[in-house]
Amino acid sequence: MATEASSTDPTNITIPSHTKAWFYSQHGKPLDILKLHPNWPIPQLKHDQLLIKVVAASINPVDYKRMHALFKDSDPHLPIVPGFDVAGIVIKVGSEVVRFKVGDEVYGDINEEGLSNLKSLGTLSEYTIAEERLLAHKPKNLSFIEAASVPLAMETAYEGLERADFSAGKSILVLGGAGGVGSFAIQLAKHVYGASKIAATSSTGKLQFLRNLGVDLPIDYTKENFEDLPEKFDVIYDAVGQVDRAVKAIKEGGKIVSIAPPGFPPAIFFVLTSKGSILEKLRPYFESGQLKPVLDPKTPVPFSDVIEAFSYLETSRAVGKIVIYPIP
Repeated sequence: MATEASSTDPTNITIPSHTKAWFYSQHGKPLDILKLHPNWPIPQLKHDQLLIKVVAASINPVDYKRMHALFKDSDPHLPIVPGFDVAGIVIKVGSEVVRFKVGDEVYGDINEEGLSNLKSLGTLSEYTIAEERLLAHKPKNLSFIEAASVPLAMETAYEGLERADFSAGKSILVLGGAGGVGSFAIQLAKHVYGASKIAATSSTGKLQFLRNLGVDLPIDYTKENFEDLPEKFDVIYDAVGQVDRAVKAIKEGGKIVSIAPPGFPPAIFFVLTSKGSILEKLRPYFESGQLKPVLDPKTPVPFSDVIEAFSYLETSRAVGKIVIYPIP
């Protein structure tokens, strides 16, 4: 098996028909419903898909929200192997795949639509399948652990800034700056878009983390209300669901984007459409060190401790991403 420290020739790996995977067959709390399946069947590869040996996978709030049945109307299928983010090695390619070959190191968010048409075989598995358009080549300077932490959160941060027409010289306030999406929105605003000023909210203990990311105005939400500040912003990126307050902190003509319900107008509410092209576009920024993965101190968490990882993620105490490695 190929792992972080291995140079196994992927061409010598037997193509598996089954995989070890975490799964659930009813909705509820991760602690109550997640089980380990020794032989989950791997679906037949379609022409535009790749079979990936998963080396590392990160977990996201969308995973436990899905377990809690919040998307039951658009995601009715059970049983489910959870997981959106993957970093791994290609071991088989479909007949129409042109950008990748067996042995390539890839990463991506394998669910194209954030809340519907979700795959039943996710990434908390020894092997997974993804469409070519959802994947990118792993930046050479990132480990598999680091790469697995990036796709969903980075793509979401990027899509939000694009929808807000963010550009050089504009100011931004990120609500929930210490989370996965918020921390990438800050880095993108600073290093890719050229923000004039970056403000962000967090709890007291995470203010220094915000400063280290490059935030000019860290705001402790336990002590001050951002909407009462005299300063107003060109763009507000709402990762926590506070549009009602954000409208009081926006400049005239400014824009609010929100990824957290209830993202009502005037905010632009959106759900990510996964695209490998975003990751490819940002690759030079990773390889130059301008963009950096943000890993929670508990990372990496071994495959056997996936349930504990979800319990921790649900506390909202994580700073950066929780990555599962090695698998298995």
